[in-house]
Amino acid sequence: MALAMDEIVLRSMAKWPGVADVYGWLSLDRRGNWLIKGEKIGNAALRDFISRNYAPDARGCWYFQNGPQRVFVKLAYAPLVLHFEGAALHDHCGRPFLPEQAFLDEEGSVLMRGKPGIGLLDDRDLAGFADRAQGLPSIARASVPERYGFILHPAP
Repeated sequence: MALAMDEIVLRSMAKWPGVADVYGWLSLDRRGNWLIKGEKIGNAALRDFISRNYAPDARGCWYFQNGPQRVFVKLAYAPLVLHFEGAALHDHCGRPFLPEQAFLDEEGSVLMRGKPGIGLLDDRDLAGFADRAQGLPSIARASVPERYGFILHPAP
């Protein structure tokens, strides 16, 4: 999946190739919050910058391209967290999400596959979705990363 990145990020990648990757600092929780070393990022401009430059690599590891450096993201469940804005679904980065199929896991969490990938419905939206969750196909939480080609905890 190709996602657009900030022009300044693309220029810095070309200018300084080979900068070491970072692991274990950045994570994404089940509600779509960015965390650095377990602490929620409060700065809105930083959250937006991370969101605009968030993408997967060929291994299925999701990362934030911070200038020339890739900062890999530890995922609490899925690479995208979904929420409703009115009747429309959006991911935690603010991008529209077009669902194609929904699933219910053994914990009562709802996952949706669509464009641009697989996402977990924010638990705060479950009550509003409950009437539509009846009869959803089941999915085992442990099977989701392999089935949808992503890695929960990237490592070098």
